[in-house]
Amino acid sequence: MMRLWFRSGTPWIWLTAGAVSLSLIMVAGLLFLIAVRGMAHFWPAAVLEAKTGAPGAEQRIVGEIHNRERVLAQHLREAGIVLPLATSTWVERLLIKTGNRDATGQDFRWVLAHELRDTQYPKDIAVVERREWGSLYGRIANFKENGQVVAEGAAAVNALNERLPRTRELVERIRKIEKNDIGYINARIERLRLKQRKLELAHKFDDRQRAMLDAERAEAQGEFQELQNQLRKLSQESLRDSVAVEISDGRRVDVPLGKWVNFYFPNDMSIVAKVGFYIVKAWEFVSDEPREANTEGGIFPAIFGTIMMVLIMSVLVAPFGVVAAVYLREYAKQGVITRLIRIAVNNLAGVPSIVYGVFGLGFFVYFLGGNIDQLFFPEALPAPTFGTPGLLWSSITLALLTVPVVIVATEEGLSRTPRAIREGSLALGATQWETLWRTVIPMASPAIMTGLILAVARAAGEVAPLMLVGVVKLAPTLPLDMTPPFLHLDRKFMHLGFHIHDVGFQSPNIEAARPVVYATALLLVLVVILLNLGAIAIRNHLREKYRSLEH
Repeated sequence: MMRLWFRSGTPWIWLTAGAVSLSLIMVAGLLFLIAVRGMAHFWPAAVLEAKTGAPGAEQRIVGEIHNRERVLAQHLREAGIVLPLATSTWVERLLIKTGNRDATGQDFRWVLAHELRDTQYPKDIAVVERREWGSLYGRIANFKENGQVVAEGAAAVNALNERLPRTRELVERIRKIEKNDIGYINARIERLRLKQRKLELAHKFDDRQRAMLDAERAEAQGEFQELQNQLRKLSQESLRDSVAVEISDGRRVDVPLGKWVNFYFPNDMSIVAKVGFYIVKAWEFVSDEPREANTEGGIFPAIFGTIMMVLIMSVLVAPFGVVAAVYLREYAKQGVITRLIRIAVNNLAGVPSIVYGVFGLGFFVYFLGGNIDQLFFPEALPAPTFGTPGLLWSSITLALLTVPVVIVATEEGLSRTPRAIREGSLALGATQWETLWRTVIPMASPAIMTGLILAVARAAGEVAPLMLVGVVKLAPTLPLDMTPPFLHLDRKFMHLGFHIHDVGFQSPNIEAARPVVYATALLLVLVVILLNLGAIAIRNHLREKYRSLEH
C-alpha cells in the first residue's frame, strides 16, 4: 500500500508544498522582523533619568533604552564585575543611548538593570537632533543671542521655538547656494577651462579667444565672490544664536542654533503628538540627504540612484534581450550551434555577479570609457570623464547580468504563440518581419514583461558588481539635475543595497547605524515591490489585450 502511495507521487507533492510553505513563512518572518525593527526607528522613545554607581560615587545617566538582553551572572563575575550575592543566574543588561558624543566620547552605554536607582522620566528632558555629533540629551538651560543670555528655562524654550524655523530657512538657503548656485558656477568655470584646452589642442587658441574666455571667467568669478559673501553673512547669522543644554553630568553645552535640526520632549508628548512626529520623521527619512556618516538623516539620494539605475538598465536590457531571443527563435538555423548558444545563455544566468563587475570594470570602464575619453574628451585628460565608474557603466553591467533572463523568458513567449496565427498572417500577404512585429511579438509581450520583472528584481538588489562600476558611499550631486546636459551618465551615484552594506559594516558607530540598516532594507524591499508591481500591471494589461487572439 505504501509502495503504491509513493509511486502515485502524492508524497512528493506534499513535500514540495511543505517546502514552499516553509519558505514563504521564513520570508514573511524575515520581512516582519525588518519591518518591525525598521519602522520602530522613527518612534520617539521615552528618555529615562536614573542614578548608577556606588553611593558617594554615583553618576547620573540620561538616555533611551536602546536594547535589552539577559546574560549569565557567572560570565559577568568572570569578567571582573562585582554582583550581589543574591543575584539570580541571569542578569538583565540594558543598552542605553546616552548621546552627547562630543562631551562624553560615546553614544551608548551598557548598564546592569539592578544598578539603576531612582529611575524617572522627567518631562523637561529634551532630545536635540544636531547636524554634527549625533543627538544631545539634557535640559534646555538658556538662550543666547550674540553670546548674551536673553532667556532662561521655559522662556528659553519659547525663544527656541520662535527662532529655530528662521534658522532652518537660513541653513536651507546656505545649502542651496553651496549645492546649486556655486555648483553651477564651478561647472561653468570647468567648461571654460575645457573649452580653452580644446582650442589649444586644435591650435586655434588666439588672443581673441583668450580675451573672450577671460571675460567669461571674470564674470563667473565675480558671481562666485558675490555668492561667497552671501554665504559668509548667512553663516554668521545662522550661528548668531546659541542654546545652552545641561547634560547628565551637570555641564552646560552651548550649541549654535545653526547646528540644530530639531528638538522635542518625548516624555511630554501625547499619543497624537507622537504619531505626528513619527509621520514627519518617516517622511524626512525618504526625502532628506544623509548626514553623520550616513547613520542619520535621510536616504533620498540612494532611492533616486537605485530607481534611476534600474530604469536605465531596463531600457537597455529589454531591446537587446528581445532581439537576441527573436533571432534565436525565428531566424537562426536550429542546429548544434544554436543549442550551444542557448546553453551558454542559460549558464550566464548562473555566473556570480562579482564576475560581471570585474568584466564591467575592465571592459566598459577602462577600455570603452578610456577610448571614449581619448576620442571625445581629450581636453579633460588625464582626468577621466567616462573612463571612470559611473551610472552608465553600472546600468550596462547590470543589463548584461540580467539579459539571459529576458532572452529565456522571451523565447518561451515566442514558442507559445500559436502556429495558426503566424500562418494566417503570412497567408494574408504579410512578410515575416511584419508578422513578427505586428502579431507574434505583441502576443509574446506578457512573457517579455515577465523576464523584465525578474531582471528588475535581481538588478535592484545587486551590490557586488556596483561596488566596482559606479556606486559610492556619498554622492555630492544627483545624476539628474538642472545643469546641462541634465542627465549625467558619467556621475557616480548612491544605491540602497550598497547603503545597507556601508552603514551596516563600515559605520564607526554600529549601534546607532543598526536601526538605519533595518529601515533602509525595508525601503529597498518596498522599492523592488513597487517596480515589480508596475511591470506586473503592464504585463497583465498586455495579456488581457492579446488574449482574444489566442483563441
